Amino acid sequence: MHGNRNGSLRRWAVFVAITAALGLLVWLGWSVLRHRDLLPDVTSVTSDSSVTVGLVGAPSSLDIRTDADTAVEQALLGNVYETLVARQQDNTLSPGLAERWEVSEDGLTYTFTIRDGVRFSNGDALDASDVVWSLQQIVQHAYQGADDLTRLSEVSNPDGSTVVVTLSRPDPRLLRSLAGRAGIVYDAEADIDYGRQAVGSGPFTVGDFRTGVSIGLRRNDAYWGDQAATATITLRYYADEDDMVTALHDGDATMAVALSASTAQTLSEDPTLNVAAGQSLSKTVLAFNNDADSILSDSRMRQALRYLVDNETLANTQPGAAEALGGPIGPLDPGYEDLTGLFPHDVDQGAALASYFGTGYYNNGLRLVVQERHQDLAEAIETQIEQGGVPVTVQVLDEADYRTTIDARQFDMTIMTVTGDDTADAYADPSSFSHYTDAVAQEQYDAATSAANEADYISGMAAFARTVSQDAASDWLYSCNSYVAAKPRLTGYPTNMVESWLPLSGVTLG
Repeated sequence: MHGNRNGSLRRWAVFVAITAALGLLVWLGWSVLRHRDLLPDVTSVTSDSSVTVGLVGAPSSLDIRTDADTAVEQALLGNVYETLVARQQDNTLSPGLAERWEVSEDGLTYTFTIRDGVRFSNGDALDASDVVWSLQQIVQHAYQGADDLTRLSEVSNPDGSTVVVTLSRPDPRLLRSLAGRAGIVYDAEADIDYGRQAVGSGPFTVGDFRTGVSIGLRRNDAYWGDQAATATITLRYYADEDDMVTALHDGDATMAVALSASTAQTLSEDPTLNVAAGQSLSKTVLAFNNDADSILSDSRMRQALRYLVDNETLANTQPGAAEALGGPIGPLDPGYEDLTGLFPHDVDQGAALASYFGTGYYNNGLRLVVQERHQDLAEAIETQIEQGGVPVTVQVLDEADYRTTIDARQFDMTIMTVTGDDTADAYADPSSFSHYTDAVAQEQYDAATSAANEADYISGMAAFARTVSQDAASDWLYSCNSYVAAKPRLTGYPTNMVESWLPLSGVTLG
């Protein structure tokens, strides 16, 4: 009896174990099909394959120190050159060449611990002295990124793995700056022609550079981190988007980056390609002329326009639009808050505010001056505003005439696409494009950008953005998408911010 009972228990235990195992396999399979987030990270799996990335707009040199062109930063930052602080695809910060850091309570001292065992592609060791030298060179020679280091007072390396940065006053954006060109660590001992060569610590080296044609990236087999998944990547530059698309269809390019919305829409109908939309740092703005002699110097008129313009509809109908905005800070920027509720589309409210001025103020209508690429959007905005009884005259100009007209301040509104991490700064500077000024907003901005820690900076920028939005300094219409098209076998490529940042170490051709 006892033996039979033990045998039954053992059989029951085996049954339960098999059932559990089968259940786990089914659950894992379903999770993989649905989410694919339970698979191991395959970016460390390498191959000898080659990938060609198509782009438009070639850099004139490889000198990332002096060349202000976004193209050289897009090609080399994160691929060949690395920074003290890194950033992720959602634009958050993470350890880079500095594996950790500490910030003093007063925000004036940053202590960075540099990773051990890092080498440049020429075999030279990277240590704290290279970091100190790089920061000094950027400041002394006014290299790209120097403007982000104006509060730097002193930099030192008490030992080979420690860098101490002392500021003259707090700068809560320092870490973000050190994730860009200001944070690049160069080899103090390298003697190269930076215009045609590069010595970095990244997952790739520059194999060859053909000015205006291509940049060849080769896997850095001595890289300190995960090896690049692909052996060689060629950045191939085309005269225009049509040529790039032709190369993609002909198989001469494996991937095309930073496509226009119209081209992305066309390619999405091609079953031989995958088209991905990512988030961009770009924002499309209906900018107001806040000059004293402009009707839009009065906040009531600006607020009327914000009620009349239907941002949600525009974001849902305009090519390239990602989501409606309600303020100067976008979804990928620190301090972002959804402010679309401040001015919900309300024709009656907009008309009531505008009626204060009477038709005599409008003359021939508010002047909406735009370039040709924004004509359709301008006409949609014209229709929306006129529903509130405010006449609008749309003037469509070529680039040269547009610039002349805008510089002469002969406009009431214009449409602009702005990009970058700090585009909200313009509303704290009365000399910037919109000529907007508000004492409260400026005080909030100054407090935020002098905060001793990042949390206070983020909350301060959010408060600044809300003030500027409530005062309707402009109408921020929508954030923009970025687009990438690739062959179906290609995986691991970035989709966010690809116009300026294109980390390629995870790209692999299956």
